[in-house]
Amino acid sequence: MNITIKDIAKVAKVSYSTVSKALNNSPLVREDTKRRIVEIAKELGYEPNFAAQRLASKQTRIIGLIWPTIERVVLSTLVTKISDKINATPYSMILSVDPVQIALDTFKRFQTDGIILFEENTDISIDTSSIPLLSYGVAGKENSPYPIIDANHEQAMYEAVHYLTQLGHTNIVYIGDLSSTDPMQIEKYNGFKKAMTLFGLPGDNDQLIDTAGLNAYDGYLATLKTLANSTHPTAIVGGSFDISGGIIRGIKERNLQIPEDISIISYDNIPQMADIEIPLTCIGVPVDTLAAEIVTTIIQFIEEKEVQPLVKKLTPILNERASCAVNKNILVD
Repeated sequence: MNITIKDIAKVAKVSYSTVSKALNNSPLVREDTKRRIVEIAKELGYEPNFAAQRLASKQTRIIGLIWPTIERVVLSTLVTKISDKINATPYSMILSVDPVQIALDTFKRFQTDGIILFEENTDISIDTSSIPLLSYGVAGKENSPYPIIDANHEQAMYEAVHYLTQLGHTNIVYIGDLSSTDPMQIEKYNGFKKAMTLFGLPGDNDQLIDTAGLNAYDGYLATLKTLANSTHPTAIVGGSFDISGGIIRGIKERNLQIPEDISIISYDNIPQMADIEIPLTCIGVPVDTLAAEIVTTIIQFIEEKEVQPLVKKLTPILNERASCAVNKNILVD
């Protein structure tokens, strides 16, 4: 007698769908329920027919990931974490750094079950009717046709400015990419300006230094420009881990000390920030948390055809390290 998932569901007193997800190690099933279902399947002598399952479900168990670049440290770290999370499920991942439309066409030919998109451009237009798609981007689109994982950059900038003001800093600048098309960068510098205003500090363009890019060398050049004047800020908010690496280089080249002369807090939250020559105080959603949320949500969207809530704003975490100190020119209570 062939044992089916219906037999297992009857014994386990759960739905057929729950049994199917559990046997495929889906993260959408609680671990204790998953273990119980697997044990019942073994006791009943269930043997899965993988070929039949694939034909019946019309699934390839492949998720496509459209990524802008793997050259930046944070993005390569996040890609690796996402890959690790996907590999812990029945799914596999295909990575593309091609332009969005080319990558979409490729993934459709491969019949991927779903797509993860890093949304660095506000002008993209995607038909999501034929394949489940999740965006790692910024909330704000009305009636978005696909789920959005939002790392809450505005809140991160508020926390960064708040932390620096508690250390007595008032002369604070933001060094980052003042892009007009990348929604994540836009939310960062707008969030910085808003936070400065909330704390009664100047938030005009003099406090915004454009790197015109997201690499360490861009941060380095912008820092040299910032420090060319006789006076300099006592604190800097760096727009990314890579940019902050360039900021550190520029400050040291001017024979200034971190954090005695200038404090730095960097956006992004990856383990590498603790390992550089001056461990960086940072603000952002931890990369493990971000990867887990992205993978869990896309699999839920693939398997259940819907996600609630459609937009998930995550919580930034502040990690204090050695790059920030009390402003020595101001007495702090």
